[in-house]
Amino acid sequence: METFYILLINIVLSVFAFISTFNIIPRLKEMFITANLFGKDLNKKSENKIPEAFGVVSGCTFLITMFVLIPIIFGRHMLQNDTNQFPHSQFIEMLAALLSICCMLLLGFADDVLNLRWRHKLLLPTVASLPLLVVYYINFNSTTIIVPKPLRDILGVSINLSLLYYVYMGMLAVFCTNAINILAGINGLETGQSLIIAISILIFNLIELSGNCFQAHLFSLHFIIPFIAVTFALLKYNWYPSEVFVGDTFCYFAGMTFAVVGILGHFSKTMLLFFLPQIFNFLYSTPQLFHFIHCPRHRIPRLDKYGKLSPSYAECDKNNISTIGKMCIKLMLIFKIIHVEEKIDGNIKCNNLTLINLCLLLIGPTNEKTLTIILLIIQIVCSLLAFIIRYPLASLFYDV
Repeated sequence: METFYILLINIVLSVFAFISTFNIIPRLKEMFITANLFGKDLNKKSENKIPEAFGVVSGCTFLITMFVLIPIIFGRHMLQNDTNQFPHSQFIEMLAALLSICCMLLLGFADDVLNLRWRHKLLLPTVASLPLLVVYYINFNSTTIIVPKPLRDILGVSINLSLLYYVYMGMLAVFCTNAINILAGINGLETGQSLIIAISILIFNLIELSGNCFQAHLFSLHFIIPFIAVTFALLKYNWYPSEVFVGDTFCYFAGMTFAVVGILGHFSKTMLLFFLPQIFNFLYSTPQLFHFIHCPRHRIPRLDKYGKLSPSYAECDKNNISTIGKMCIKLMLIFKIIHVEEKIDGNIKCNNLTLINLCLLLIGPTNEKTLTIILLIIQIVCSLLAFIIRYPLASLFYDV
């Protein structure tokens, strides 16, 4: 019953967080423009200044809500003033989680202001995830994974990964914070995909509350409910046509929130299932991200003369493409997920390797709002697929 009341208070506070974020954003737009935190929408003919980095607003509202929740969640133990019964491990988990999220919010805002290099974007989430990994080591230090049934005759029932498991969790934090940032560039996509992933996590947590990891999923719910509230408020202003841009600040904030609940909620593998579109986008983008193929600074779609979006292209000298790059192009041509044109001067051009451009390649030129809706439908379908993999199919490989 106490858990029910705490969740109810969480929902009430999240509603206030939604209302606050919804009302604060329009009041801060001019302030951000005055501070030179603005950009132009490259997918529109308009030259209007659009304030950016507004992820910091939703992030701050989220943190304030979480700070208010701390004495509510641990209030009964604080009033009893009994240090022996106080859940120190849960308290430390929450503080470490908020520290990591706060760090990524700060670093994301710094990225929007200072335009950091890609190597910094990989390093910073790694550093910010250290409090999570330390707390996981102190409280749990469980690095054993269950081997799927078909492989148990060879590998046994379980394997202790030891240090490799912490490397995996650190890489998960890096992936979550950057995956949303890579799949971006059109109005409403960053906030939309984050909202769908968060709702998927919420549903998964509610299902698993009746299982053996009640406390871990309750921990996740404390974070996800306020996150959904502030993200939903931000989506209203980031939806087509965007009044504000969320910036790298929101992508880092959202990604670290997902990493926090996945790691400390003990469902990091299930978390990756909710990132299926982002995983595909990352793998599809790999040849450009690692510069096997030329990667321009902006890979967003191009606006044609009819006001619709078409795939954008990267042009490079055929002789300068690495062997790995040529192999990647040939492989993608087999699966018909790339369009390559050879020019008279010996250069070639291919569509930029993002899920956004691939969709435009498959369906043809379309308007921005329709494209966003299509990509979000893909996200929803992948979340449904994730639940199918997690429950009906998992029983074929694990004792669940």
